[in-house]
Amino acid sequence: MSRAHPYMPNSTAEAQAKMLAAVGVDNVEALFEQIPADHLMTRPLNLPAGIRAEATLDRRMRTLLRENRSTADTISFLGAGLWQHYVPAVCDEIAGRSEFLTPVWGTPSSDLGRNQAWFEYASQLGELVGMEFVGLPVCSWGAAAGYALRMAARMTGRNEVVLAGPMDPERLAVIRTLCGPPEMERSLRPRVVGYDASTGHVDLDALAASIGPTTAAVYFENPNFLGVLESEANEIATLARAAGAETIVGVDPISLGLLAPPSQYGADITVGSTQPLGVHLNAGGGVSGFIATRDEEAYARQYPTLQVSLTDTTRAGQRSFGMTLFEQTSYGCREHGNDWTGNSTYLWAVVNAVYMSLMGPQGFAEIGATISANSSWAAKQIAAVDGVSVRWSSFFKEFVVDFAGTGRTVADINASLRSVNIFGGKDLSMDFPELGQSALYCVTEVHTADDITLLTDALQEAIA
Repeated sequence: MSRAHPYMPNSTAEAQAKMLAAVGVDNVEALFEQIPADHLMTRPLNLPAGIRAEATLDRRMRTLLRENRSTADTISFLGAGLWQHYVPAVCDEIAGRSEFLTPVWGTPSSDLGRNQAWFEYASQLGELVGMEFVGLPVCSWGAAAGYALRMAARMTGRNEVVLAGPMDPERLAVIRTLCGPPEMERSLRPRVVGYDASTGHVDLDALAASIGPTTAAVYFENPNFLGVLESEANEIATLARAAGAETIVGVDPISLGLLAPPSQYGADITVGSTQPLGVHLNAGGGVSGFIATRDEEAYARQYPTLQVSLTDTTRAGQRSFGMTLFEQTSYGCREHGNDWTGNSTYLWAVVNAVYMSLMGPQGFAEIGATISANSSWAAKQIAAVDGVSVRWSSFFKEFVVDFAGTGRTVADINASLRSVNIFGGKDLSMDFPELGQSALYCVTEVHTADDITLLTDALQEAIA
């Protein structure tokens, strides 16, 4: 094009020619010559003409967005890694402040307040999970688990990791990716251990048979992906410790006002999602993962993340916030860092700090008790529907609903629920075929008795 695209000032033919000349190639295709020919599209993209007018583009985008149905106008019982919790208005207010939303990295004007907010995030989260050392967040729970496994491998000098219990397939895929392909240097060998379908718990016999002298770490979740509370967590940690392996526990932090923190049942490293801590559901965003350990140098030296510390300054009586162990991160030494991490979720750390400060210990205790009461009552009401049962009774926030007795598929039931503005639970029939026509339902503090009644009435209609 001869003139610039309104949102891309470097898009003119002249600008493109100058950039190509600067890198020493004749055309854009030369920049992608490493892509195999069979990976390239051979037909032109069938795209509409670009919209140059901002008003027209705004109308088009709003039209597209109106086609979506969100939890703002639909009762949702979906969870499975992204959960609907109430977000206090002040969380959005603080997240939108320019000193947090658009700071320039490394400038004195932005580092002081931001670093203090990050320090508060780490301090509060550490207290919540019962660990003293917390890094700044990474892109997701799966990423946090993958990095933690690599930390354990460096600490133990071993290269096999055991992943125990039912797990989110997407999270498992991220973990496998971070383990790396076998031909990659420092790759890890993941070994997946199943669960006992009669209890929803980790299969301890299979786990014991899978742990050996090459095991760097055992990873499990509590509550697990199916919502079940792992009552034998101590036994899992004992098995790992006996083999000289690290114990890594994935946890939903909002459960910890009610449940014991992982540090009390043997966790060496704790990971999880911070999305429940004041972050809205977002299409493709809003997720964030944390890593926490004991405050011991052996662990601290293996973190790939940034850390913020509080320290004395050269002026007596004055303290300040600053980065620590910066040199071992990919920010400090690029590809020679412990692992390569991104910086896409640091704003959520500020939001998490605001949310945790608002809640306090009593708030977490109350919300944990509320979620437990709401989900238990909902499970009881759902199980009273003809042909429907709830698989396990020991759960937090999420539970598996079995529709085998209805003769209907979860897909059909969910379609019926959507017709009356209800999002049903996640269909498990593809990822967990051993559970048959079952769905994972999520109930939190936002659900009311009326919501549950509407759901049970809609289920009765759906299976009639």
